[in-house]
Amino acid sequence: MHLDESCLGNGREGASPGGAAGIVEIRTTRAIERRDFSIHAPDTTNNRMALAGAIAVLQLLAAKQTRLRVLLVSDSEYLVRGIREWVPGWMSRGWKRKSGAIENLELWQALVASIQNHEAQWTWIRGHSGHPKNEYANDLAVSAAREQHTSRGVVPSEFAVWLAAHREKGQYLDYDPDAAFTALEARLATDTTIPIADVA
Repeated sequence: MHLDESCLGNGREGASPGGAAGIVEIRTTRAIERRDFSIHAPDTTNNRMALAGAIAVLQLLAAKQTRLRVLLVSDSEYLVRGIREWVPGWMSRGWKRKSGAIENLELWQALVASIQNHEAQWTWIRGHSGHPKNEYANDLAVSAAREQHTSRGVVPSEFAVWLAAHREKGQYLDYDPDAAFTALEARLATDTTIPIADVA
């Protein structure tokens, strides 16, 4: 899953509408299938939307009542560092920090509960660095924030249309999303952690 979030007017006075979205890729017996999802909030922050997006997609997939092995790729250091580095310590102290309150505690707890349904790995990727699936997830998140739109579950993806439009502009001409997925799938079969540079 490639996830991203958006918050319009972050840090300014007044409401800050937000969105979170992503593309979900899964291999079936026939092909690599892609699905999209998006959520919105009328007044939020980037960090809250990063957490909410991850919770949403994990819960949507859990509705299929199948335990999945998943890799969540996000450009939110807050989300990825939080779940990999901070949460274990918070939980060992009864959901307490060494000093001060845990920001967005209810969302962190909801995320931990959502993870229990799957075998999940997390990795960070630098945002806005030309990675097609990250850029696509960003476009979905910005659209969800602007339009205040939430998808009806996990819906058929528009990634192929998006990629074709960018190729007409001369972008991503050598990028093969299926080959990138297959390479990452092979790494996941043998590695317990995926280095950032290997995410495709």
